[in-house]
Amino acid sequence: MWDLAGGHIDAGETELAALAREVHEELGVQIATGSAVHLCRLDMGHAEESVRLSAWIVSEWKGTPTNAAPEEHDEIRWFQTEELPTLAHEPVRTALMEATRGIRA
Repeated sequence: MWDLAGGHIDAGETELAALAREVHEELGVQIATGSAVHLCRLDMGHAEESVRLSAWIVSEWKGTPTNAAPEEHDEIRWFQTEELPTLAHEPVRTALMEATRGIRA
């Protein structure tokens, strides 16, 4: 089962700061300044267990992506959006496909 790199936003942290931290923790890279663009947001669940997922496009980073969190991921792999396999949270895949439709056209 595939999933996207990511995690929770810590107290006092912005979405962009959380993105940078999670990408560094999980992929071992640093996002280049100004290279992250917010793609979409998806609210899932219900009041007691709601989750807000945000997807970003990152066009540049420093370092070579590796599996920096092997306790969380068996492997990492890049996919073209149209080849994205089933994800752990399938509504995320649907949202990504919708959000990138204009970009891929």
